[in-house]
Amino acid sequence: MRDGNNGVVRFYSPSAARRAESLALEAELSVRLIPVPRHLSSDCGLCLRFETADAKELCATLENGNVDFGAVKSI
Repeated sequence: MRDGNNGVVRFYSPSAARRAESLALEAELSVRLIPVPRHLSSDCGLCLRFETADAKELCATLENGNVDFGAVKSI
């Protein structure tokens, strides 16, 4: 992943974050679970980093997989 072209998805639970990572990897998206950056807050402490070019596809993948997620932000 290139720096400056990334975003994060926040989750309400660690299990949702892990499921999101699994679904995204199955969809061949470039993602990685990371600790939530300090300038953001989260209920579970994990977020999914992704390339911003994949934002729409990632959100659709998570919605189709019934993953409960919070904010999607560029970083």
